[in-house]
Parts: sequence; structure tokens; C-alpha cells
Amino acid sequence: MATGITTYQCPACTGPLHFVGESGKLECDYCGKAYEVAEIEKLYSEKEAASVAAQAKADAARERENAAAQEMGISWDAQESAGMKSYNCPSCGAEMICDATTAATSCPYCGNPTIVPGQFTGGLKPELVIPFRLDKQAAVAALKKYYKGKKFLPKAFREQNHIEEIQGVYVPFWLCDCQVDGTVTYHATNSRTWKEGDYEITETDHYQVDRSGRIGFERIPVDASTKMPDAHMDAIEPYDYSEIRPFSTAYLPGFLADKYDVSQQDSLARIETRAENSAEMELRNTVRGYEAVHPQGRSFQLRKSNMKYALMPVWMLSTKWNGRDFLFAMNGQTGKLVGDLPVDKGKYFAWFAGIALPLMAIILGFWFLL
Repeated sequence: MATGITTYQCPACTGPLHFVGESGKLECDYCGKAYEVAEIEKLYSEKEAASVAAQAKADAARERENAAAQEMGISWDAQESAGMKSYNCPSCGAEMICDATTAATSCPYCGNPTIVPGQFTGGLKPELVIPFRLDKQAAVAALKKYYKGKKFLPKAFREQNHIEEIQGVYVPFWLCDCQVDGTVTYHATNSRTWKEGDYEITETDHYQVDRSGRIGFERIPVDASTKMPDAHMDAIEPYDYSEIRPFSTAYLPGFLADKYDVSQQDSLARIETRAENSAEMELRNTVRGYEAVHPQGRSFQLRKSNMKYALMPVWMLSTKWNGRDFLFAMNGQTGKLVGDLPVDKGKYFAWFAGIALPLMAIILGFWFLL
């Protein structure tokens, strides 16, 4: 059973709207008119509420159908059991099958951006969002530049990889405000050396250095989606929080978006690790005046104050080559990029031979002269 979704259409010509980071407005693909986020948000607030109600009604009906089917010994819909949901596109009426966490996408039949407001209700509603600043053109240019600097990249990969398929995704994040109480004990040394006659004497002084303190952190980010590799999401930080905004679905048209599927509780371990490592670094920076410093023991306690649910802009390209998956991610606000790349072993060994053989010839030449 398909449930209701919302498309953002131009009030002037009913063409599809999409958010443009450069202007900070929603622009029409057809007539080119631009609208403020607050203007479209107000216009579509009632429509979104109706869509949420329709989805809730359809979900309840589906639950009743599933319960009745189970009583009769009939297995429920394979799509639902596989974590999928179906939606009707308001523009063309086509039925779309999406992942259960999908919150914004585009219709594969008519191409119109579609929003699933029901994914952002109650506790699922984000509090904050950082809008995209960089558009697809900037993302494609950055990825091409990234490829250009890699001399061992296989030519076939460069030609077969569909850079234009890069997609803008709002990734769910938890932002944690917290305090950390920490204590670290260091072993430090200072040495001096002098000569007495034929002897060289070294004297080393040993110190125990203790540091403790309370350090506050604001908005430590951890991604809240199992689809996103943590290492990639960490690597494209930091985000500029001066551009963070109260959440509105009006920022989503034209991009993909997911709701979180990693809870606050399950994110705490990563938050603690990041906070403790940062706290230890700050304490270490206060230990000065020693030639060598080595930590001997540490103790930290995290005091969580609050966590906020936010969506962050990421340009992503997932591609397959020679049976392996390669993923690229770019910060949609700052342009910081990280990616996996294959290595052409032929190019690598040719480069290595070009350096190693002349060097070996020089060494052998010197050896024969001796």
C-alpha cells in the first residue's frame, strides 16, 4: 500500500523546486523564480501535515493487514519485511519503492524531488540542518581534480567511473554538548651531557607530571546512519556551525536524505572516544619544559549535557570497479573530500623501476670503483 509524500512545486508555474546553496533559496527548474525558505515552508506546512496524517493512516492499515495475514498463516509483504516502503509520487502518480529510512529522494519516472514528511515527525524530526553551500558542479570539479593528482590511478577506472552520478545527501548526525573530567599522569625527562676528560657524561632527571581538569565541548558530531562509513564522515569534518539553521524540509528538495538509524545511546561510545582524545590532547599541551613526555595513566569521565539531531550536507559517489566498491564523500559546505582509489600495479612498478634501476646502477658503479 503506497503512502503519501510531498513535492515542492513552484507557486507560479507548478514546476519542481530545489534548494540552491549559492543563493540560499528554492529555485524553480522551469521558470527560474526563487523563493525564500520561510516563504515555501509556510506555504507547504498544511500540505505536509496532511501528508503525515495520510502516511500514518496507511501505516496503520498495513499493520492491520499484516496482523490479519499472520493469523491466517500468510507471510506479510516481502517489501515490508525487507525494510522497504512504497510511496505514490504526487506529480505523476507512480509508485516508488524506497528504503525504510529514506526521507527525501526524487521520482525515477518524472524526476520531481519528493519529501516524506512522516520520516521527520515527533522524535524523528531533526532540530538543526546545515544547508548545502556547494552545488553538483563544484562537487564534480573537485572529484576530477582529486583524480588528476593520482598518478597510479588506472586509466580504465577513470574512464568507467561515472563522476556525473555523484549525489547530494543530507546525512543524519548527532551533535553532543558535554563535559569531560580527566586526569593524566606523565613520565617526563630532561637530560644534559658534558665531558670530563676522556669521558662523556649524561645526566637524566625524571619527573612525574600530573594534569587534571574539566573541559567542555560543544556539538561533537557523529554520523547516525549505518549506511555511511564512520571513517569517511569523520574525515570530511569540520563543518562551519555558523551556518547551522533550524530544521525545515524546505532545504531538502533536490537532494537525498535519510533519517537516523543509530540511536543516541549507540552513538555514545564514539562520542566518548572523540571527547576523551581531545581532552587528553588539551591536557598534554599544558606539559611544557621537558625534552620527552610519555603518558603513563589516564582516567576520564564524560558528563553528557544534551544531544541534538541534525542533518549535514554530503556529496557522495559510490562506484564499483573490478568487483570492488569505492566510495567518495565531500563536505557539501566546505568542499573537503575523501575517497578510496584503486592502484594500477603496472604503473606503480614501472615508476618504482624507473627510480630503483638508475639508483642501483650508481651504487654498483661506486662499488666497482672501490
